[in-house]
Amino acid sequence: MNRSKRLAWAKCALMCGLWNTVWAQPPGPPRQGTPPPTGAPLPGLSPSELARFQEGLRRFQEVVSVSGTEPATNGSGFGPRFNMNRCSGCHAAPAIGGSSPAANPQVAVATEYGALNTIPSFIQSNGPVRVARFIHASDGSADGGVHSLFTVTGRLDAGTCSIAQPDFATALAQDNVSFRIPTPVFGAGLIEAIPDRTILANKAANSVAKQALGIAGHENRSANDGGITRFGWKAQTRSLEIFSGEAYNVEMGVTNELFGSERDTTPGCSPNPLPEDRTNFDATSPVAAMSDIAAFSEFMRWLAPPQPQAGNASTAQGQQIFNQIGCALCHTPVLNTGQTASLALSNRPVVLFSDLLVHHMGTGLADGIGQGNAAADEFRSAPLWGLGQRIFLLHDGRTPDLVEAIKAHASDGSEANAVVAAFSNLPDAALQDLLAFLRSL
Repeated sequence: MNRSKRLAWAKCALMCGLWNTVWAQPPGPPRQGTPPPTGAPLPGLSPSELARFQEGLRRFQEVVSVSGTEPATNGSGFGPRFNMNRCSGCHAAPAIGGSSPAANPQVAVATEYGALNTIPSFIQSNGPVRVARFIHASDGSADGGVHSLFTVTGRLDAGTCSIAQPDFATALAQDNVSFRIPTPVFGAGLIEAIPDRTILANKAANSVAKQALGIAGHENRSANDGGITRFGWKAQTRSLEIFSGEAYNVEMGVTNELFGSERDTTPGCSPNPLPEDRTNFDATSPVAAMSDIAAFSEFMRWLAPPQPQAGNASTAQGQQIFNQIGCALCHTPVLNTGQTASLALSNRPVVLFSDLLVHHMGTGLADGIGQGNAAADEFRSAPLWGLGQRIFLLHDGRTPDLVEAIKAHASDGSEANAVVAAFSNLPDAALQDLLAFLRSL
């Protein structure tokens, strides 16, 4: 079926109410009691799970320094290259575990404790926390890796380490920089507990409706065990511990038991024994013995998802429109966890509004970087829970405007073109209802 016929079929399907048949179910089960506030632990945790959550939350907020001598810091191993000095600096809004705060802490950390960094033009005090990736290496080959914004050069605890920041000005002039903002980690343990078979079954569901709108989508997979990866903007990471270990090494420069090598091996810039973060086998309790990356994982695993606001007639109508125009075909309202060792995670509905698949988003959102099975223009359907509390939207934080973010889903080659066309043709009242629903999440 060619593009024009698919669009005509989709228009007919919308007029005939097909989506009401396919997506008539509500986005999740009724609330039971008072929902936890954003940033709270999952309800029903065992004492051991709660203790691990609390220890993980504490360490998530710790500030690290190079050698542990900077006042008011809690650990060593920082640098020699970095983007931030604590997890909660990036994952801050609307609560710890979220995404970029309104005031960018990268501006202050750039020169903290004597550091001599120049702040790149794309880092602004009222802009999003950003990570920069170079699309191509200097020889023209594919790069795609994170190029840390700052170095420890000049810091009072950096010794003789003297290294330069990347040449961002040239990379920007060559259109060779791609940005990412922090992904929220709320409900991450529930996402981790969704079985691969559930993701695949949902992928196969509603195939006729998806085909009519040009929606495909596929899973990203681990190159080693073949399992479905699900964390990150391109669903490139499989587990929370790998997610933690990589971020600790890449964003803060701290080596650990999963990523044990410094990313910059300049002599004089690695003053600590490696790995800098490790399990403390001499600790007096299992909780205290956890490495930092294990503690970060435990915090994310037991962190509750955001709860929607109480609905009204407008949000109820907006939910129906969300289903009718096809948004729910990628932003699946509910997936279910499987049986797990934790009762708090086992056989639970996960009201995440994502299929955890990657989709072609076209030239407008393409970042030029492939990761795993995700191509340069493919991104994971971002979970929409907590959407109404976010400040910066899309993978690069380019806008705080929800309508602008939705319209940016449409461009040459995007699977969302037909859905965005339907969105753009909504009457004003229907548009306001849909936006009310999205902001209530």
